[in-house]
Amino acid sequence: MASRAFSRLLTRSARTTALGGAPNVAKTRANTTSFNPAVLTQARGVASHARGAYSRNEKWGVGVGVGLGVGLALFGGALAHDDVDYLAVRAAIADMLEDQRHDDGSWGPILVRLAWHASGTFDVNTLTGGSNGATMRFPPECKHGANAGLGLARDRLEAIKRRFPGISYADLWTLAGVVAIEEMGGPKIKWTPGRTDAKGPEACPPDGRLPDASQGASHVRDIFYRMGFSDREIVALAGAHVLGRCHTDRSGYSGPWVNSPTTFSNDYFVQLSQNRWTPKRWDGPFQYEDPTGQLMMLPADMALMEDDKFRPIVLEYAENEEVFFRDFSAAFARLISLGCTKGPLHDFCTF
Repeated sequence: MASRAFSRLLTRSARTTALGGAPNVAKTRANTTSFNPAVLTQARGVASHARGAYSRNEKWGVGVGVGLGVGLALFGGALAHDDVDYLAVRAAIADMLEDQRHDDGSWGPILVRLAWHASGTFDVNTLTGGSNGATMRFPPECKHGANAGLGLARDRLEAIKRRFPGISYADLWTLAGVVAIEEMGGPKIKWTPGRTDAKGPEACPPDGRLPDASQGASHVRDIFYRMGFSDREIVALAGAHVLGRCHTDRSGYSGPWVNSPTTFSNDYFVQLSQNRWTPKRWDGPFQYEDPTGQLMMLPADMALMEDDKFRPIVLEYAENEEVFFRDFSAAFARLISLGCTKGPLHDFCTF
């Protein structure tokens, strides 16, 4: 529930870093996502008639579907459409995040990864892939190497899907990522419903559209430019590596990027720019480790510091968390709307 998240965030007292082994006092930040029952009731009343303006991606000429859809979109808040109570869906997602049996006690990071990978297959040139369709339900996409382990996240959300059968998988997965970020202390993210589910695997995008962690800056740009992102948005989205960890049975890599992998912050950029990274000596794929051997960076992470255009943005985010939160919120809202290209979420993203 929202009040539970508010309490958790206010009582979180510290996050540790690997810089000198000393703990840093965390900034407490309340999750200010607002829920307005009166407005929600009004939205339900007009849901079948209202049409809102949607944002255009002027740089690439593609509608990104982050504006108002059918019904009323509240910034970072809840929406009403048909029979789905999105306030209740949000609360249900928030309630299932904490689990001491799962990685670092939270399902939040893997739900963010699910939303990211379900959306990051978009191709701005062919208008294929993206969050619309929830095509990762089908092979071959669910078998792509980059999606290893995400069956756990999809299965975790099945109970919520059964409870709220009117929500599409595509909306559920993206909303789960948004709620997870906000519950872990991150910024509010604009989310609009309307994605629909593909009927079969013929809608699956080809393999190879997600980033390869072993590659450098040129590859990173190729992947993100194909989605229509700028250099600044690329670096902002990379900041999601502050969450979670790598697993040898999934990506082959091992370890977290930061010491507090269930707290959303700018610490990824702090560690990347201020810690000391050397090649890890082990039998696994090439990666970097810090002096403690507890934290890691991937080759694609290090490429952000090695590139002349990426590096200044990394340093800016390391110094200014507020700017990072602002940029990440906008970029992630754009990411989870990819694939909805013709109207307010492509008139609800119908196939």
